[in-house]
Amino acid sequence: MKLNFWDMIWGPPEYIDSAKELVAQFNKENPGIQVEYRSVPWNNWYQTFVTAISSGTAPDLSTGAGYQAVQLYDQGAIRPIDDVIEELKADGELADFLPNTVDTLRYDDHYVALPWGIDIRVWFYRKDLLEQAGLKVPTTWEELRAAAKATTKDGRYGIVASGDTGGSHFLYSALLNNGGGLFTADRKLDLRNERNKEAFDALAGMVADGSVSPASTGYNSDDRRAAFNRGQAAFTLDGPGLIAQAGDQAANIGVVPPLAGMHGDKGTIFWVNNIMVYEQTKHPEETKTFLKWWSKNQLPLWTKGQSGQLPTRASIAANDYFKNDQARAFVLEQYVPIGKTTATHASGIFPALNDLEGEGAMQAFAQELWQGKPIDQVVDTAEARLKSILKE
Repeated sequence: MKLNFWDMIWGPPEYIDSAKELVAQFNKENPGIQVEYRSVPWNNWYQTFVTAISSGTAPDLSTGAGYQAVQLYDQGAIRPIDDVIEELKADGELADFLPNTVDTLRYDDHYVALPWGIDIRVWFYRKDLLEQAGLKVPTTWEELRAAAKATTKDGRYGIVASGDTGGSHFLYSALLNNGGGLFTADRKLDLRNERNKEAFDALAGMVADGSVSPASTGYNSDDRRAAFNRGQAAFTLDGPGLIAQAGDQAANIGVVPPLAGMHGDKGTIFWVNNIMVYEQTKHPEETKTFLKWWSKNQLPLWTKGQSGQLPTRASIAANDYFKNDQARAFVLEQYVPIGKTTATHASGIFPALNDLEGEGAMQAFAQELWQGKPIDQVVDTAEARLKSILKE
């Protein structure tokens, strides 16, 4: 009996090799179930799945980004895994998942996927630039603004951002850090609430100070990382793998502890990437068997595959691979517990989030913010576009 497993590319080429090895191990241990592995590139990923679903050739299960499962579930393509959650609970395994991971994937009173990886945004700083300026690592937004201003000199800037999707993450992180959120409890857009406004004003203030690199508007995320790694800025926001990718500059880079917002709140944006089962599967029980096995045995995706995600299981996070990586261990301990989704303050996740993040409204918001356009004007434009996307 054959299952088709489609897996997104969650790391360098070594990731695909390690995933194939894991599948081969499962097949050897379970001769009655043979899983075929397919690596799916991120380019046009959504169309890849939608085309397969419409043509009746969807996989039995796949991995996917934070909101893929809920969007495809809303199209009738994803099979709820409430029974899997109950089995994991009965076995005591559900307690192995980190807080805010399993329940984040609940929609329409069903669990639509099983969490496997966390993508999260954290602040990084250049140790050398702060030392040269005689500064301590900031602990609040007020201190971050002051430090960014003090390190803007000699052709360097306090902060380097970008105008792409990664640039929009600065916005999400800031408003969540200040206790804000894009939505009300009943999933209505709430862009203009007071906490969000304070967060946007804080970012705009840093731009007005001259502390944000003017190149940020035209930068993509790779440009932003390269500029930061070259020492052209003291601070940036990125994923937990930044230091591991910094080459000979790794020793000069540190993780800023979670900043206190204007009212003492702490928080940042995160996404719970997941594994989902498709309605088209002809072998739901065998698919669940593989799903549970994969979830429990995926440590090599990091130790061999160098995945850029963080694990959702505490038992995997406790491995020496993470304990010995000071930056990742710090992010797991300090940042993951305060991670929030773009759905905040609504409960769970919902399909419109994919459109909200993917359509480009928040990227345009970031670009205009870094350009120094009046913040009220920027918010007006973003709100109109978001309401159109959300059909409000």
